[in-house]
Amino acid sequence: MDKILVLAEKPSVGRDIGRVLKCNRKGNGYLEGNKYIVTWALGHLVTLADPEQYEERYKTWRIDDLPILPSQMKLVVIKQSSKQFHIVKEQMNRKDVSQIIIATDAGREGELVARWIIEKVHSHKPLKRLWISSVTDKAIKEGFDKLRDGREYENLYRAAVARAESDWIVGINATRALTCKYNAQLSCGRVQTPTLAMVAKREEEIKKFKSQDFYGIAALAKNIKLIWQDSKTKDMRIFDKKRCDEIISNIRGKDGIVADVEKANKKSFSPKLYDLTELQRDANRIFGYSAKETLGIMQRLYENHKILTYPRTDSKYITTDIVDTLKERIEACGVGIYKQSAAKALKNPINPNKNFVDNSKVSDHHAIIPTEQKVILSELNEKEKKIYDLVVKRFLSVLYPPFEYEQTTIRAKIGEENFIAKGKRVIAQGWKEVYSNNYEEDDSNEDIPQQILPRINKGDVLKISSIVQTKGQTKPPSPFNEGTLLSAMENPAKYMAGESKDLIKIIGETGGIGTVATRADIIEKLFNTFLIEKKGKEIFITSKGKQLLGLVPDDLKSPALTAQWEQKLEAISKGKIDDNGFVKEMKDYSKSIVSDIKNSSETFKHDNMTRIKCPQCGKFMLEVKGKKGRMLICQDRDCGYRKNVSRITNARCPNCHKKMELQEEGDNQIFVCGCGYREKLSAFDNRRKNEKNTVSKKEVANYLREQKNSKKEPINTELADALKGLKLK
Repeated sequence: MDKILVLAEKPSVGRDIGRVLKCNRKGNGYLEGNKYIVTWALGHLVTLADPEQYEERYKTWRIDDLPILPSQMKLVVIKQSSKQFHIVKEQMNRKDVSQIIIATDAGREGELVARWIIEKVHSHKPLKRLWISSVTDKAIKEGFDKLRDGREYENLYRAAVARAESDWIVGINATRALTCKYNAQLSCGRVQTPTLAMVAKREEEIKKFKSQDFYGIAALAKNIKLIWQDSKTKDMRIFDKKRCDEIISNIRGKDGIVADVEKANKKSFSPKLYDLTELQRDANRIFGYSAKETLGIMQRLYENHKILTYPRTDSKYITTDIVDTLKERIEACGVGIYKQSAAKALKNPINPNKNFVDNSKVSDHHAIIPTEQKVILSELNEKEKKIYDLVVKRFLSVLYPPFEYEQTTIRAKIGEENFIAKGKRVIAQGWKEVYSNNYEEDDSNEDIPQQILPRINKGDVLKISSIVQTKGQTKPPSPFNEGTLLSAMENPAKYMAGESKDLIKIIGETGGIGTVATRADIIEKLFNTFLIEKKGKEIFITSKGKQLLGLVPDDLKSPALTAQWEQKLEAISKGKIDDNGFVKEMKDYSKSIVSDIKNSSETFKHDNMTRIKCPQCGKFMLEVKGKKGRMLICQDRDCGYRKNVSRITNARCPNCHKKMELQEEGDNQIFVCGCGYREKLSAFDNRRKNEKNTVSKKEVANYLREQKNSKKEPINTELADALKGLKLK
C-alpha cells in the first residue's frame, strides 16, 4: 500500500500532526502509521551556498574578486542539521511513498523551507499543501480535509527564492566590499541599512530640535476650568508672551458668558485585533520585551501550548469562515480571570462587523486570536501569561458593543476672548469592561482636559475667580525604542522625503520595510553587529553605525528601494512578473554598489579602540556595547576573538533603583551603577538573603488583593457542599 509523506517545519508540529494521523510507530526523526509518514525539518535544513563553495579563491575576502555573481545559485545542506536532512531524504525516496504533503508554516518562508529540501533531494513526487493557522487537533483535521494542490503555491515559492537570492547577491557583495575597503567588520542589507538610517535620522531630528516656550491661559470659575482658545486657529498655545500678557490684562476682572453648550452622544469601538507588529509594540511598551522575545513567547503559545493562532501575521482581521468558530474559541479562553468577560460575550449573538471581520484585509493569515483549545493558565509561565492576556482581552473586546459616552463642550466668552471646557459622561462601558475600565488610550494629542462639568446653560454668567497663565515647552521627538522602531519599519513614509507619492503609496501597500516575520531579527542583527545600542529602553546609533551610513550608497539607505523590491516580490508571488528578471536586476544593482564602494574616497576609523591586546593575535581590541552589556572584540575580523566585560543585570541599585552592571570575573565580580554605587557580588548576595526575611510592598499588595477576592467566595466550600444535601429531622 502506498504511503503519503508529511513534511512539517519543526519536531513539535510534526508530533502533533503524527498524533492526529495516528502515526504511532516512532522512527529515528519520523513517525509512521498505516497511511502516513510524518517527518520534519529543524527550520531550514538547506540554504544557499557560501561564495567559497563556488570557487576556492573566495575563501579569502578580496575586493578585486567582487562582485560575486554565480550564474546558477547552489543549494547546500546545513552542516549542523545534516543528520535530519538525510532522515527526511531517506523517507522521501522510499518506494512506497507516492505523494508529499508540505506542512511547513503557511507563508513565504515556510514554503521555502520545504521546497529547498525537496529540490535538494531531487524528488519529483506529487505535492499537496496543508495551509492552517493553528496546530490544534481540530485545525489539523480540517486542514487535511481541505488539502490544496502544491502547484497553487509555485509562484509563492518563486518569490521566496527570489527574495533569498537577491538578499544573498546584494548582502554578500556589499558586505565584502565594505569590509575589504575599510578593513573593518561592516555589513549592510536591503532592510537593515534603511532601518539604521531611520534611527540616525531620528537622532538628527532630536539634535537639531530647538525647544520653544509657549503659554496658555486658564480661567477658573466655580466647579469649572476654562481654557483659552484662539478664535481663528483653535490653538491653545501662545508663543508670544507679550500677547499672552495682553490678553490676560484685557480679561482680568470680567465675568464669563456661556456662548454655547453642545452635547453629542459618541461611540468608540474597541482597538483592532492584534497582528504581530502591534503585539510586539505593546509588549515592548507595557512589559519592556524585545521584538524577538515577544515572537519567541508567541511561538511557544502557538506551537507548544496551541492556545493562540499563527503569530507571523500582518492582518488585524479574521475571515468570514472563522466566525462560526468564535463561540468555541470564547469558551476555550473563558477561564479564570476571563470567565466573566467571556460569559458576557456569549450572552448575546455574535455580531461579525467590519471592525474585525473582513476577507479583503487578510492575505496568508488572519489576526492573532485564541484557538479552540482550552487553556490551562497554570501551565503558562509569567511571560506567556502576559502575552496571552494581551491577545485574549483584545479578542474579547472586539466582540463587545462600543464604549458610549456623552461629550459636552462648553464655549464661553470672557471679554472678546474665546474659552472652552470639555466633559465626558459615560453612558455604557461596552468593550472597556474587558479591561476593567482601565484601558490606556492615547490621548496625548488632547489639549483640552476632560472634567466633570456642572449643569450649565447657554447664556449663564460665570464668575471668574482667577486667571492663570500656564507655561510649557515644545518637546523634541522621543528616541526610538523597539516598539516605536517596529512602527517606523511598518510605516516608513515619514523617512521618504523627496520620494514620489506613488512610491510612498507602494510602501504603505506592501506593509513597510521587512516583514512581520523578519523585523525582530533585523533589529537584533543591528544590535549584534554593534550598529545600534540601548540606553535604558531607548535605541541609539553607535559611532560605527554613523560611519557605516556615510560609506554605503545613498539609495541603499532609503526605504524606497526596499519598498520597490517588496512590491516586485509580491507581484512574483501572484504570477504577475518573472522572478528571473528580478534576480538579474539585483545582480546589476550589486555591480553598481561594488563599483561605488571601490571608488569611494571615504575613510573609516575605529574610535572605540582600547589599549588591551587580543590574547590570540596581539592586536588592540575594540570595546563595544551590546544589547546585554559591554564586550571586547578583536579589531581583526579574521581573528574574531571576543570577551564579555560586563553584563546588564536585573539587579536594582538600592539608591536610584536602576539596573546595575556586573563587572569582572570570579571572586572579583562587582555590581556597578551609573549613579556611582558599587557592591561586591558576595555582599549583594548576603544583602538579598537578609531582604528575603522581610515583606516587600508588592507582596503586601498581592496579599490584600487575595483577601479582597476571598471575601466574595463562600467560606469553607467543601464543608458547605457536604452539608448541602443533609436533611435534619
